[in-house]
Amino acid sequence: MGFSPSSSCSAMGALILGCLLLQASNSNAQLRPDFYFGTCPFVFDIIGNIIVDELQTDPRIAASLLRLHFHDCFVRGCDASILLDNSTSFRTEKDAAPNANSARGFNVVDRMKVALERACPRTVSCADILTIASQISVLLSGGPWWPVPLGRRDSVEAFFALANTALPSPFFTLTQLKKAFADVGLDRASDLVALSGGHTFGRAQCQFVTPRLYNFNGTNSPDPSLNPTYLVELRRLCPQNGNGTVLVNFDAVTPDAFDSQYYTNLRNGKGLIQSDQELFSTPGADTIPLVNLYSSNMSVFFRAFIDAMIRMGNLRPLTGTQGEIRQNCRVVNPRIRVVENDDGVVSSI
Repeated sequence: MGFSPSSSCSAMGALILGCLLLQASNSNAQLRPDFYFGTCPFVFDIIGNIIVDELQTDPRIAASLLRLHFHDCFVRGCDASILLDNSTSFRTEKDAAPNANSARGFNVVDRMKVALERACPRTVSCADILTIASQISVLLSGGPWWPVPLGRRDSVEAFFALANTALPSPFFTLTQLKKAFADVGLDRASDLVALSGGHTFGRAQCQFVTPRLYNFNGTNSPDPSLNPTYLVELRRLCPQNGNGTVLVNFDAVTPDAFDSQYYTNLRNGKGLIQSDQELFSTPGADTIPLVNLYSSNMSVFFRAFIDAMIRMGNLRPLTGTQGEIRQNCRVVNPRIRVVENDDGVVSSI
């Protein structure tokens, strides 16, 4: 089965009007949903068909692509810096603690880039590939459609040190989470709670879960916010001193669906990682009413998620002549230097 944006969008008819209003109010005038209409009209089909194909053998890939976009945007903006491999000029963000042996989907982005370079050479940025792939991944998993503002360009460097400090940790308290989001310009409670809803699908490694199961904050006891039944199940999946790379579903009820079950899980003390459960279990937090609202009304969650995704996608984009359009998402384009010899002959090297 192929990907058809038009048919997928028609299924979300109730949301289209609201999405178009968001499009009209997009504050970053240089980014616009129709950016590739004339230069690469099949960009959504190309990316969507590859995701559909990958989902046949890797049900995690939709959540992994969304996470890549998130981890990209939180480090100096949505510029595809996370995709760059090591070079003599910089260290890759892939080696940073929040990404090492965890961030995935790079080979799928490579597939998308190869296909797009074949169809529309030197046209679609890697940053926009991540943005579009995130939207389509959400849509294919049962989530909402929205018109994605496009026109980003790619960075010519990576930011290893910043990736180690800017990305939220699964062990963060609510105060730390709020600061991490506010530091990049996402300073509304709805930004934090709605974007955290991206954990409604996908997996996490046991190494990010076990501290709260056995020795929460050095207490030699489990996190008291954990549902006792859920604690028993998690200890079975993630035994003490066990394999830290074992995968656990963020949402045990609908693990591959993009829905509002994540928030219901939080209300029941069944948030997988500490930073998720903090949204509901921190006494007096302004995030608690939003968790309750999104749990009870999925349409409201979807609207909040769309709004927060557009806001995140607008974080410090490179546009116009800034950056470049990488031909290979893993490496910066070769630099061309123009020289003139003694005879006045100009050449490029």
